[in-house]
Amino acid sequence: MEWINKILMEHSALQAVIAISIISAIGLGLGKIRIAGISLGVTFVFFIGILAGHFGLSIDSNMLNYAESFGLVLFVYALGLQVGPGFFSSFRTGGIRLNMMAIGVILIGTIMAISFCYITPVSLPDMAGILCGATTNTPALGAAQQTLKQLHINSSGAALGCAVTYPLGVVGVILAIIVFRKLFVRSKDLTINEKEDQNHTYIAAYQVHNPGIYGKNLKEISQHTNCRFVISRLWRNGTVCIPTFDTVLQENDRLLVITSDKDAQGLTVLFGEQENTDWNKADIDWDAIDSKMISKRIIVTRHEINGKKLGSLRLRNAYGINITRIYRSGIQLLATPELILQVGDRLTVVGEAASVHNVEKVLGNAVKSLKEPNLISIFIGITLGLIIGSIPINIPGISLPVQLGLAGGPIIVGILMGTFGPRIHMITYTTHSANLMLRALGLAIYLACLGLDSGAHFFETVFRPEGLLWIGIGFILTFVPVIIMAFIAFKLWKMDFGSVTGMLCGSMANPMALNYANDTIPGDNPAVAYATVYPLSMFLRVIVAQLMLISLL
Repeated sequence: MEWINKILMEHSALQAVIAISIISAIGLGLGKIRIAGISLGVTFVFFIGILAGHFGLSIDSNMLNYAESFGLVLFVYALGLQVGPGFFSSFRTGGIRLNMMAIGVILIGTIMAISFCYITPVSLPDMAGILCGATTNTPALGAAQQTLKQLHINSSGAALGCAVTYPLGVVGVILAIIVFRKLFVRSKDLTINEKEDQNHTYIAAYQVHNPGIYGKNLKEISQHTNCRFVISRLWRNGTVCIPTFDTVLQENDRLLVITSDKDAQGLTVLFGEQENTDWNKADIDWDAIDSKMISKRIIVTRHEINGKKLGSLRLRNAYGINITRIYRSGIQLLATPELILQVGDRLTVVGEAASVHNVEKVLGNAVKSLKEPNLISIFIGITLGLIIGSIPINIPGISLPVQLGLAGGPIIVGILMGTFGPRIHMITYTTHSANLMLRALGLAIYLACLGLDSGAHFFETVFRPEGLLWIGIGFILTFVPVIIMAFIAFKLWKMDFGSVTGMLCGSMANPMALNYANDTIPGDNPAVAYATVYPLSMFLRVIVAQLMLISLL
């Protein structure tokens, strides 16, 4: 049995991999257990790591730092890739409001932390660590420790305060979400949000009764309206056809139009009359609408198409088909000529069977090729993210430069790569399962190492009087700002619950709470909102940690 003890206890690369793997496996296994319908999932890895560290398990400090950093980078970069395609469109529609609310969470927590310094015996350096743990923000802790060292102040109290309050910081956000959901959120709200998340386009049928457009072609009509639309089919005198820009509209023409919900009323004025039939049902058999036309979803798999504008392919003129909708990362987009295509896009193509088959050859539709991982773009993106995260940023009035760090740099580059990579003809597409695998692997490694690092002195600090005070303050700094901003966002500003939870998780830099939200709330809104507010929130957390110490000490 001596060799087993040697493998588990003596520091080596082999021992580090085995220890992290065992902690992750046990934590993930226990994380599947549900109590009262609630499961902490991957968060359990962190607590198993704390227990292992408490009972004397340790790994080489350099290996621990490397594995913890690599796991965090892998998680946040994969998250950025996932939400990148919908990030900037989300920011245009609601991102400013989301970031303002995230700043509100940060300000409330910071003001409360400073106030506790005056009404409790906790020192400001310790309070900075408590705030970092309560908000689960290790980059901010690193910034605080660096500031304390430059001010020649012992930074061990800040690190211990973060370790003690970190577990409840993780659980506190999840608990706040659960409590708020039980009190204020109805199942009806989640059903509506899921529908809104999956239907960014709107389908309607119109009859042409506007004399102002009689005898005009679609190109002329589209130039004189601000409404964005695509006509899928045109019925005239009992026959159906695929209209082009040169198609001239006549009285009593019947049009099947794909547009956005906000433009539907404007198109009623433009064409003359909207039919009452609901064309947005999920169970509509599009191939049964007419006998000559079929509707097929084709996946872009040819790398030559990546980064090209839809209009530049001239598919409508060459093959007599129409592309009505495009699905990308769970988001349904309107097929406008200016839309830049990406590998992995799913295009809904309408036309005669032979024509649709020809378009399929142009776009690829080789599903098996998408299963091959594009590792080059992943490693390039991680490298760029780490370089950007290491750039010192000088803020006026602050003597020490601020860095985005291991978390901020990779997630920003991941978002940019997922959004703009195709424009420089870089293949950034990963399947949903592959992306989920990268995120889960990175997060498990990160939490296992973080737990090991915090476990050695965790319990002895917790059971001291000041340790209990730290825990209480940390929980208040976690729970109260989340509940306040959740109420403002959901009840006063009428935001959907998925976006609210994602905003709260991002403002608290809590990927574990995000993982819980993704498992319990339908749609991608939590992940998109998280990525929308995370870069700014993380950056502000790092600045706030330094400002607290520099300005008040």
